[in-house]
Amino acid sequence: MNILITGGAGFIGLKLAQALTRAGDSVLVLDNLSPQIHGENADWPAILKDLPDTTLFQGDINDERLVKDLVSKSDAIVHLAAETGTGQSMYEINKYSHINVSGSALLLEAASQHRQRIKKFVFASSRSVYGEGSYASADGALHFPAPRSPRDLGAKQWDHRAEDGSPLRAIGTAEQHGISPASIYAATKYATELYCRIVAEGYGMAIDALRFQNVYGEGQSLKNPYTGILSIFSNLFRQNKAINIFEDGAESRDFIHVSDVVRAIELSLRGASTGYRVFNVGTGTPTSVMDIANMLKSILKSDSALRISGDFRVGDIRHCFADTSAAKAHLNFEASVGIEEGLGRFAAWVCTQPIVTADPARAMAELKEKGLAN
Repeated sequence: MNILITGGAGFIGLKLAQALTRAGDSVLVLDNLSPQIHGENADWPAILKDLPDTTLFQGDINDERLVKDLVSKSDAIVHLAAETGTGQSMYEINKYSHINVSGSALLLEAASQHRQRIKKFVFASSRSVYGEGSYASADGALHFPAPRSPRDLGAKQWDHRAEDGSPLRAIGTAEQHGISPASIYAATKYATELYCRIVAEGYGMAIDALRFQNVYGEGQSLKNPYTGILSIFSNLFRQNKAINIFEDGAESRDFIHVSDVVRAIELSLRGASTGYRVFNVGTGTPTSVMDIANMLKSILKSDSALRISGDFRVGDIRHCFADTSAAKAHLNFEASVGIEEGLGRFAAWVCTQPIVTADPARAMAELKEKGLAN
């Protein structure tokens, strides 16, 4: 197939392009080469050096003429292009809405006009659409807590409780449960999911929304201070600088290796389907921030101190991990890279890269200035 990947010069996009060209597909890449992700002097030839049968177009997802031209040449579309900083989205609301929602709308409109040709449209959604995700009380009842308030966070009341004050236990969140975006970024992802569903049902198109959990691995941006604690931690560990652990360090995420994410996208692209489907793409296993920090510190043999600060960001969630049963049943997908193996591969790659010396505290300072962190 001729496959268009928006955001295809990014972390996931490049790995996907490599996999698709190895399988014999031709790939069109649309990317704006954002300096926040790629640095100020992104090098197209270097980015594409290992990508035969790939044509790169530097441009904006809201460039109507370019987007419609690329879609007209495509048999399938993987839509990865997005602004991705959860905290940053809270004060760059218009920017995130313009790129993540308006850009997606333009792409969907173009795809609908070529619906006879487009075999599959795959949208990269996010686990963030769940907000706090699913919890259970001692009696087994399901709970979907509201986002934690700045007041509770300021009082260091990190964990959710039932209305009667009893503790709640985080459980795997299924696709049909607990939709409650807690950030502008999350809201843009869910809005685009709704657009996808309406377009799929209205035009009879095959569209899959894949809710990625926390994607990590070799090739992720080490320059972007707004996303990816593993990037931030690894740079500080290599300099033996202290690590600021937010809240109490017990907050957890579902970390999934990029190779597994690429495989899930390929399964979605190749799988026969009609209409709209949504799947979690994760491991189904939570790992705490403190555990991640300790594992990465050990692998990198760092002397960095781990300091639990009690800092927090408004819009951050406490726990969320995926119920992966739907992806297993309908995509035949199951993550294969465990956290220990994945971190080892990530750390080995990090050690081949220049150390990024920029201070990640800048991003936190911006949030504090705007009253979105403490």
